[in-house]
Amino acid sequence: MPGTVGRVPMPPAPVSGQPAATDLVLHHDWSRTPLGPRADWDHPVRVAAELILASPVPMALALGDDLLLLYNDAYAELIGDKHPAAVGRPAAEVFPEIWHLPGVGEVVEHTYRTGEPFLEKETTLPLLRRGSGVMEQAVFTRGYSAVRDSTGAVVGVLTVAAETTQVAQQLQSLSDLAAALAGTLTLDDVARVALRWAISSFDADRVAFAVDEGGGWRSVRRLRGELMDEADERLPPLWRRTPTEWGAPVTVAARSGTPMFVEDDQPLARTAVDRHDQKIRSLATVPLRASVVRGALTVGYQRPHGWSAAERALLAASAELVGQAAERARRFETQHGTAQLLQRSMLPEHLPDLPLLRIAARYDPGVDGNAAGGDFYDAFLLPGGGLGIVLGDVAGHDVQAAARMGQVRAALRALALSDPRPDAVLAGLDRLVTSLGAEGGTHELFVTVVFGVVDADRHRLTLASAGHPAPLIRRCAPDGEPTAEYLDVPTGAPLGLGCRPATTTVRFVPGDTLLLFSDGVVERRRQGLTVGLDALAEAVATAGSGDPRALCAVATAAVGGTTEDDVAVLAVEHALRPSRSAGMEVPAEPTAPSRVRHWMTGQLTDWRVPESVIGAAVLCTSELTTNALLHAGTAARVEIDLSPERLLVSVADSGTRGTVTRAQTDTLSSRGRGLGLIEELSDAWGTDPTVRGSTVWFEILIPAE
Repeated sequence: MPGTVGRVPMPPAPVSGQPAATDLVLHHDWSRTPLGPRADWDHPVRVAAELILASPVPMALALGDDLLLLYNDAYAELIGDKHPAAVGRPAAEVFPEIWHLPGVGEVVEHTYRTGEPFLEKETTLPLLRRGSGVMEQAVFTRGYSAVRDSTGAVVGVLTVAAETTQVAQQLQSLSDLAAALAGTLTLDDVARVALRWAISSFDADRVAFAVDEGGGWRSVRRLRGELMDEADERLPPLWRRTPTEWGAPVTVAARSGTPMFVEDDQPLARTAVDRHDQKIRSLATVPLRASVVRGALTVGYQRPHGWSAAERALLAASAELVGQAAERARRFETQHGTAQLLQRSMLPEHLPDLPLLRIAARYDPGVDGNAAGGDFYDAFLLPGGGLGIVLGDVAGHDVQAAARMGQVRAALRALALSDPRPDAVLAGLDRLVTSLGAEGGTHELFVTVVFGVVDADRHRLTLASAGHPAPLIRRCAPDGEPTAEYLDVPTGAPLGLGCRPATTTVRFVPGDTLLLFSDGVVERRRQGLTVGLDALAEAVATAGSGDPRALCAVATAAVGGTTEDDVAVLAVEHALRPSRSAGMEVPAEPTAPSRVRHWMTGQLTDWRVPESVIGAAVLCTSELTTNALLHAGTAARVEIDLSPERLLVSVADSGTRGTVTRAQTDTLSSRGRGLGLIEELSDAWGTDPTVRGSTVWFEILIPAE
């Protein structure tokens, strides 16, 4: 027979809308059953029945060979719609849907026959709760004991049933939280997971997470009903910075290390940011159980709420898990920030801005993102008017590899400015790498690199490679479909291993886009290199346009699966016609998004951009500007670039979540509908990390007239 618990025992009470089980048992006509009148029952049996009826715990007694049921009010609540008809009926008739299941009817009958007790701490049984109409799987702890008469003979089976569904769900919930936190790297990740888990597990109106930043606190909250799509989740959480002495419950608990539980009050009245905070009536605040990071997690409701012992235990356990993840994240961010700053500071901060050559690059760290790598790229003007382009890979994923990368990149530019012939440049680099290897006493230093010179006036491209993957070129004839092909460039040996480079010259006409990439773009474990190369070529050929920034994003996502290697991409487009560009510095002020909208509408109108494109572009730019100000907290820069084929807009921030002017983020434009809006209105979009911040961009194709 099923049973139930995890609930705090309550005095017996009638099931709503039904007669009390106690009254039914006492007034039932037992004389019409094989048990006979209740007054004639053996004394131990009557005592057992009276104890059951008086107990607040769900209990039932199955008597006689037919196992006729009597039970208390707590058990009546458990069996739902089967009450009151179950009183005095055989257990097998009352529970036909589960009696035949292993561990149910056979166990009761075995106890009745042998007198052996039975205890099962956890079992899952189907349960139809009163009024729900839906069969659900509930978890029970069940105990069966023999009831004997005055002669010692077994005359019945006592069932004590405790539903532990809530406990099981809480344990599963903690398991899910631990699994999700195991995949986090940064405090942003930890906050996202913790808030998502807390608001769903407790069905709360408001949850918040705060951590100590040394000179103050940063906190983030989430509200019931807040729309968060998958694209929006990619953004950092909306942190709010507050001073060290901030008196909100979340920081008070974090400083003291003592949990706080408010059942009915206005716990956020003094520190409320808006009406959502003011409406909170009950609040639980638990400090993170961490030795290094101070912080806390809060769960709140807009109604009075008594915090049960089970809820307090669940919050305490979750705070310990979140605290451990926060400490790991803090260590990672410290190491990651140093490594990536070193890596990116050795890459060009700005690429040349030329009338007919559009250039873009992207670099994503591999491994765990916690070490500097050796991938590099560069593009620079040559004395003769050509454009030098390079992409290479120094073996290794450490600070030494990054330092060598810096030496190789600087030497390559110096050699190219003196003699730009690609074969001569790579031959000189080979001598340098060999020398560096000898100085370091290692024969394992080698570098792969491809270097080229673009002559836009003569529509040609000259390349040489030292062990690097062949470049990919996207050709787009005005009257045909785009195609992508790998250039036939003699590979040669890597630098440092006796490289003897040879050059190749190919045509590079308006409409073409060249793509240089590192092996991290196409290599995957347990997958042939050809598979990755084919996937990259197909993705580039089918891209919406040949815009270099969009192709960089396409290339980095072309091959499925994860890579442990660094990923570097450099794209150069030979434009059909010069593009028009404009930019605007955006101060970190609450009125900035509206100023951007006004400026951009005027600029695009002057350029006679179709109204449909203007509307979508202004809306997307306003959204990105708002996000840049809220998340980076520093001034931003908006740049627009218009070609006959597309409009490209980028919003770059220059910091890492500083303090917005006037500090009150709630006075800024609303966060809006998130990056899902950008995905819906644009033809392509992406994010590019930079040395001092990040850039989010989108592209909208211009409809043909």
